[in-house]
Amino acid sequence: MIYMQVFLISMMLLMLMYKHMLIMLMMMELLVINMSMIMYIMMMEIGMEFYLIYYLIFSVCESVLGLSLMVMVVRFKGNDLYYMFNFSKF
Repeated sequence: MIYMQVFLISMMLLMLMYKHMLIMLMMMELLVINMSMIMYIMMMEIGMEFYLIYYLIFSVCESVLGLSLMVMVVRFKGNDLYYMFNFSKF
């Protein structure tokens, strides 16, 4: 299936491109979109598509929290590079 291949490629990109927070958030959103498509196909077979709405609501909340965290980090640190962070101070 093409969706599983895209899921694995996006997982690999998430592991390889870890320096910027924005790129990691974009890769995580790509993972969420792929998982929602896989879940839709699986739940369409058993007639339970309405559970996908709950998943999409939680994924929107996750993306909003990630963006607010990135805005907070950029305001305090000035950039979104991970090697510039000192998490013991944060």
